[in-house]
Amino acid sequence: MRTLFQIIQQEFQKENDLVLASIVASSGSTPRGAGSRMLVGKKGRVAGTIGGGSVEYRAELMALDILEKKESCEHEFRLNRKDIENIGMICGGDVTVFFQYLDHNDPIIMELAVTAETLYKERKDFWLICDLHATSGMSLYSASYGLTGNADVPSSILSSLSARPCRHRNETCDLFTEQIGTSGTVYVFGGGHVSQKLVPILASVDFHCIVLDDRPEFTDPALFPDAAETILCDFDHLDQSISITDADYCCVMTRGHAYDTIVQAQLLATPACYIGVIGSLAKRAGVFHRLVEEYGIDERELDRIITPVGLNIKAETPAEIAISITGQMIQVRAERKAAMK
Repeated sequence: MRTLFQIIQQEFQKENDLVLASIVASSGSTPRGAGSRMLVGKKGRVAGTIGGGSVEYRAELMALDILEKKESCEHEFRLNRKDIENIGMICGGDVTVFFQYLDHNDPIIMELAVTAETLYKERKDFWLICDLHATSGMSLYSASYGLTGNADVPSSILSSLSARPCRHRNETCDLFTEQIGTSGTVYVFGGGHVSQKLVPILASVDFHCIVLDDRPEFTDPALFPDAAETILCDFDHLDQSISITDADYCCVMTRGHAYDTIVQAQLLATPACYIGVIGSLAKRAGVFHRLVEEYGIDERELDRIITPVGLNIKAETPAEIAISITGQMIQVRAERKAAMK
């Protein structure tokens, strides 16, 4: 979604109108594709996707017609088997797409695009709220910035926002809400070969990465152009450099067992939602023994540590290991998002 907002800014500066097509519902229930979006300009699809296939093709043609009419609308598409597979729905039925006309002369949309970029940079939790009436509006909401935009959003909706895409429809409103920005950070401890492969992959799927090492040559920003920050730290005193929250992920891959152990002992004192440690089962046994005997860690706390880290895909090379870790973190993120109310 960040890319879509950036493209909205670029196209508006060129005085180009757009249509934002969003999957909002299916057969009265929400499909896995809810929240999927694409931008359409006068030459066709500009960015994003709503699943490909014939539904996306038909939606693109309809968006071009809406650009001419300059009026938002909602349309229900009947799906065939191939369409269902493309969108990723659990069962058959129809999919509802809302087409939101975006006028380049509308200062509110440009303001929202600029605000969204700021919120992404600041790593804030925030939501996109779209009014699904024909005279549609759009707003962003974050605890720090409040509500901005022109959608009429009751306070009861703001107080019930969740991580899941949701349609709120009653006699007085018809709103589609989705969390599009999250506050979690991935802290990568150690700037070696695996980290150098891991960070760009994590960044490509919208993880915000910070790399820490106690060696200056491994915190060189040139090694990690996709990281938000690199920090030269003291592994014995991580609290002097960072403050870890329950929305944060930690990947431990320092240059040796001793450093890994020191870092893990400190991470177990934080509410981090994910602690993954590179290494073998044999290494795990030795490190866990030290954590209990030397650092006084409760054995039950060791269950928070995932080691060997990553999905079991028989990964061997640094790049393969990075892919397995990214896959596991995507899974954890999705599970956390589904569990949030």
